[in-house]
Amino acid sequence: MTQIYDMNLWGGKAFDFYSGAGSHDPKITKPYLEAVIDFLHSFNTPLVVCDLGCGDFNIGKHLVPYTKQYIAVDIVEKLIDRNKERYTAPNLEFHCRDISKDKLPSADCIILRQVLQHLSNTEILEIIKKIAVYKYIILTEHIPLNDFIPNKDIISGQGIRIKQNSGVNLLEAPFNLKVKEVKNLNTLVLANNKGRIVTTLYKAF
Repeated sequence: MTQIYDMNLWGGKAFDFYSGAGSHDPKITKPYLEAVIDFLHSFNTPLVVCDLGCGDFNIGKHLVPYTKQYIAVDIVEKLIDRNKERYTAPNLEFHCRDISKDKLPSADCIILRQVLQHLSNTEILEIIKKIAVYKYIILTEHIPLNDFIPNKDIISGQGIRIKQNSGVNLLEAPFNLKVKEVKNLNTLVLANNKGRIVTTLYKAF
């Protein structure tokens, strides 16, 4: 992931961190933020939220005011240092961690926004062992427009499974995540048959 930012493989200006159009294009970000803020607003007592793979924080910065505590995590140390300098709030903290290997912070809800789609099945399986203890999981994935074969394996990196007519589905093998409830929060169909971005809420217990 460090190389992706160093080489600006997702766009943006040199010597800056840019998490791609998916984190900056209003056509993508606006409906997502509306759906997640509506969910966070539904609680009388604000939730503690942990954002796994927070990226350049162009999304997370809008969610912080609706939480009791917002814990933003990413694997790229220089990116976390930059975020700490750029974004501050009494209920906001940043941590540099490898979410497939390191211990994750305690929280009521986790956000995984277009993160797993870049990871191998082995890494996803390690992450699933950890996220099953959170009450709420908000997962966003870029998947094919029509029926697809779930969870084809890839090498972790810049690419995603959509070129193989596949996408991540945590409820299917080899992941088989057990949850109490499933709710679609938002589905955005992309132009030019580029698939859809689906945000799903899982209630684990």
